[in-house]
Amino acid sequence: MRHVLSALVQNQPGVLAHVSGMLASRGFNIDSLAVGETEKPEFSRMTFVVKGDDRVLEQVRKQLDKIVSVVRVDDISGENPVERDLMLIKVGVEATKRSEVALLVEMFRGRVVDITHDTLMIEISGQESKVQAFIDLMRPFNILELARTGRIALVRGRVESGETP
Repeated sequence: MRHVLSALVQNQPGVLAHVSGMLASRGFNIDSLAVGETEKPEFSRMTFVVKGDDRVLEQVRKQLDKIVSVVRVDDISGENPVERDLMLIKVGVEATKRSEVALLVEMFRGRVVDITHDTLMIEISGQESKVQAFIDLMRPFNILELARTGRIALVRGRVESGETP
């Protein structure tokens, strides 16, 4: 089973290395990881995806709870979260094929962020399946480079006061 975990951590140097190192040293594989400052500059939110049964999830949570700089860890998988990935993809495109690629970009609600004589750089964001579908459609156009963020996610609805430190 796939679990999306959201960890609120103190925004200080070394937290990412400490958390990811701890998980790796205990044999947990992180499928996706994204970290960024929250609405409160003293905190960062780590969103990561791990695969495993409930026993694996419980072990991950227990290990994270032991880290002093981790404030709170939530499994948001069952809470219908809004999830997004971001991708930049550079495609080698002949002038005769640009309109075809531009149409696909428009259909995926992406945008061209850079253009040269023989390349297009495209930004796509959305659910993992949407990003993957776009990659699959771009393969015939000669993908030159590709970079993806880890998953980011938030639970839908209003956060009640007192839930975040």
